[in-house]
Order: sequence, then structure tokens, then C-alpha cells
Amino acid sequence: MRSITLLGATGSIGASTLDLIRRAQGEWKVVALTANCQAVELAKLAREFNAEIAVVGDESCLPELREALAGSGIEAAGGATALVEAARREADLTVAAIVGCAGLAPTMAAIERGGLVALANKEALVAAGDVMTAAVARYGATILPTDSEHNAIFQCLAGNAISDVRSITLTASGGPFRGWTAAQLEAATPAQAVQHPNWSMGAKISVDSATMFNKGLELIEAAHLFPVGLDALRIVVHPQSVIHSMVEYRDGSTLAQLGPSDMRVPIASCLAWPRRMETPMPPLDLAAIGELSFQAPDEELFPATKLAREAAEAGGAAPAVLSAANEVAVAAFLAGQTKFTDIAALVARTLARPLPPAPSSLEDVLEVDRETRTRVREQLEHA
Repeated sequence: MRSITLLGATGSIGASTLDLIRRAQGEWKVVALTANCQAVELAKLAREFNAEIAVVGDESCLPELREALAGSGIEAAGGATALVEAARREADLTVAAIVGCAGLAPTMAAIERGGLVALANKEALVAAGDVMTAAVARYGATILPTDSEHNAIFQCLAGNAISDVRSITLTASGGPFRGWTAAQLEAATPAQAVQHPNWSMGAKISVDSATMFNKGLELIEAAHLFPVGLDALRIVVHPQSVIHSMVEYRDGSTLAQLGPSDMRVPIASCLAWPRRMETPMPPLDLAAIGELSFQAPDEELFPATKLAREAAEAGGAAPAVLSAANEVAVAAFLAGQTKFTDIAALVARTLARPLPPAPSSLEDVLEVDRETRTRVREQLEHA
């Protein structure tokens, strides 16, 4: 039996992970489950999987969690410090799936424990890539990429040398607004933006897919995970979402990872690594799919990938600024405070301002994040 900690148990990644664990009865011992403030749901999951501890990031939800866990013998805790302490608990695998900057400190704590970390938090490598990769090397941790694209690359690289790679291509579905005009994008609503054509995801990541910031963030992640150089990282729009990424080698061979649009496939790859495990996915039926098509991204209508590449090239604090500015802009859009097209515009304006010094620690990254959020909120207030 292997042990697991799941940071972000009530989100889409958490639900998919627990579904796989549920199907593999007797193979996993759940150490810790965390959520932001879904106390009743978290308690239900903690009871089902007999977790040692359940943690809510929002400490004001702790009384509700304690009440829901009364008599279970399961420990309850709350607050940012409790999240970090949960991540430090001994476990064979830690799944880091807390969305946004809130996941940085717990992810770093799991890395510093020197264990196996299945990384599903995009912001961790985007905002703190240099700091986290240095920590991975220092503490001997192993990162298993859980994003479908990065997990696909990871699988395509298995048994091959990174020095033999000519290029890496990240595929993008194009989101719900692929093919829309500029006028249509101006009038796009939050309800439309979260209706992804292929994937079932949370609101923030769904909007990121609609703007293509999701792919821009993944480009920066890939630069840290797979050091082939930014010039060797490409993005192609692939509406069917069957090919999740491709790796081209210097001999002209290109390996692609194909699979259904279901996060249980890459998560299963991480749970079973370096082996394989059963999933409930039906066999891939290429004849039924019929065709696989590709097109270049439209960076005039969707400038997010261009902004992300420029931030990656600039380095220093730029990626952290991009990540934080995008988070605030997406939240404003979902709240009805801005237009869809304002998301990229806000990020571009924020990046155009003088940037903070390059962060050298997690504390520096979090300070950059705080400063950036303040700047973007000021822009929103004066818009």
C-alpha cells in the first residue's frame, strides 16, 4: 500500500484523483486532504478515504470542518500554515492541485520534503520556476507533471535524452472562442467562457483556455520542466484534443501522446509511475474521431501566448507578474467587472510597467505576487 496527500481535494483534479484511488481499493492510504473552504464536502471525503487529517485553507471554515468530522477521529486544521504542515507530512506521493498562488507554499513544502510530487498547480512553476527547480535539485525531489500537455511530453521523453530533442509542441484546443471575431470576443460572457468544448475544468482554468493564457502558462512551465530552450517550444491549435503534445527528435522522428480528454489519464500516469494502471477510459477509436486537424495560434485575437513567451524571455519577475496579473484579471471578468478582451490588455499593461527585482526565494515570489495584484486592482478601480 502506498500513501498519498492530496492538496486541493475538492477541485476537478482532486475529484479525478480520488475517483482513481476509489477504483484501486486497498492500494492507497490517504494521509491528508485539503480544500479552500468546502468544509462539508472535504469532511465527507476525509471520512470516505479515512484520511489522517483534513485541512481548510480558509481558517474561518475550520469550526464547520470540525463539526462535520466530529466523532470520526480524523484531525482537522485550518489556515495557510496548516496547509504547509499537511504538505510536509510523510507520504509516498503528494498531488499539488491547489489553484493559483495559494498553492505555492504547500507545493514548496512538499518539494523540500524531498519526495515525489505530482504537480498540477500551474502557477508554481510559472511564478516561482527558478526557485522551485533549484529546490527540486537541492532536496532531491521528483516532479511528475500532471497537466495533460506536460504529462504527454514526459511520456514521449521516456527512455530518451533531452539533448536529442529538436523541438517540443504543446497542443491547444483553442477553447470555446476558437474562430470568433474581435467583435464577438468583446461581448463574450463568463458563462460562455467557462463552456470548454472538450474538457471539464474549473472556472479559472476554463477562462485561461478561452484566452489562451492557459497555453502561455504551460509554455513557461515547459521551459522549466524540459530545458530545450524557448526557441524549441512551439504551440499548435488542435481542436480535437486527442494529441496532447509532441516531441520531435533530431533524427526527424516525432512522438505524440494520444488519449481522451479526461484528466484521469495523466493523473493515472503519475499515480502508477513508473508503471501503468487501469482507468475507466474506453479504447481510443480513431476511426470514429475521423480526422485530426491543426492550425497556428491567432496571436492578434488571442495575444496571451505572445505575452507569455515575452515574459519567459524577459525572465526575472516577469513570469510571476504575468501569472498574478492574469489571476486578478480573470477574477474580475468572472465577477462581471471587465470585458473578456480586458484580461490580456490588463496583463500587457502590467508587464509594461517597471518590474520588481528577480525573486530569489519563495518569499520574494509572494511579494511580487502581492505587489502585482495591488497594481492590477488599482487599474481596475480607475478603469
